[in-house]
Amino acid sequence: MKLVREGRDLRVDFFRGIALWFIFIDHVPGNFLGVLTIRNATLSDATEIFVMLAGYAAGLAYGRNYERYGWLHAGADVLRRTWTLWVAHIFLFVAFAAEVGFATRHFGKRAYLAEVGFDHLVKAPHRALLDALLLIYQPAYLNVLPMYIAILLFFAAALPLLRRPHALLALSLALYAAARIFWLNLPTWRGGVWFFNPLTWQFLFVLGVLLARNPPAFPTRPRRLDALAVVLLVLGFAMLLFTWHRPDLRPLVPKPLLHVLLGIDKSALHPFRLVSVLCLVWLAIRLVPAHAGWLRHSAARLFILIGQFGLPVFCFGIFFSFLGRLVVEFAPGFGVQLVVNLVGLAGLAAVAAVPAWYRAKEQQKRAAAAT
Repeated sequence: MKLVREGRDLRVDFFRGIALWFIFIDHVPGNFLGVLTIRNATLSDATEIFVMLAGYAAGLAYGRNYERYGWLHAGADVLRRTWTLWVAHIFLFVAFAAEVGFATRHFGKRAYLAEVGFDHLVKAPHRALLDALLLIYQPAYLNVLPMYIAILLFFAAALPLLRRPHALLALSLALYAAARIFWLNLPTWRGGVWFFNPLTWQFLFVLGVLLARNPPAFPTRPRRLDALAVVLLVLGFAMLLFTWHRPDLRPLVPKPLLHVLLGIDKSALHPFRLVSVLCLVWLAIRLVPAHAGWLRHSAARLFILIGQFGLPVFCFGIFFSFLGRLVVEFAPGFGVQLVVNLVGLAGLAAVAAVPAWYRAKEQQKRAAAAT
């Protein structure tokens, strides 16, 4: 029984699977594999890749539905997906709160509650639950899905602009620029704002949609763009080196430039981070053809399987990462970290394998019935 679904661009699933594993790794503090994730080599990280590929997948799926059945039909499908994400977010909120609460009680470390942001839930549980339902209460690790929900609502309203891609791009860029210039964002329960600003991150999602709907033609001399992408990524690594990896080198950087580098924010998707992920996307398109033979190998198909079920894998990945954090914290050591990473990867694959098995079983039943 084949668990990986064929007949689609496996590159999207593969890189989404890699991004989900990187998210798990980065959420385990002190994880030695963290030095190998892209956040330590580029100005972007797995979140940008996840959102970009989500837009690409949405452009393929909902764009095709819009062309065939119209705005009402496709918009309803987007809203149904939004509802699924909201339910998944509430499930993750409850499960994660139970996990953190149990760890706090078992190990006697109330710092876990404050660190994650569940102190509001402890002090005012009724208000916290209502705020969570309204998406205005977002503890740590639980702020990606609300952003994605808000972006999908924007996408449902903007579906008619798929036939006018230039207008969609202009609208999305204008919203991105206005949100960054005027500090526009959605409010949270404490009078703050969302960590992942959906008014800016929607631009990356829309770029993914447009890439799927209107694949750009390669220029006559693509190697120039290859070289430019590499140079920009190297410059991005130099920025990380002089600001975060080696803070002792900061005195060597002119103060005006250092101020700019330290202001590269993730919350509102700084333009430098946007350029970084676009360079990675360009190089991935150039270096990995759609029918690359290595995508059929078992190691690659493991990540493809994970990437094809991004929502359940992401939710359980948050749950697994906190478990991994507890193990590493109370039993530090290279061997323990290696086991945590391998078990975490196996857990993500197992989460993806369950719905994949059910899907394959249903396909076999339909094929048998047709026969």
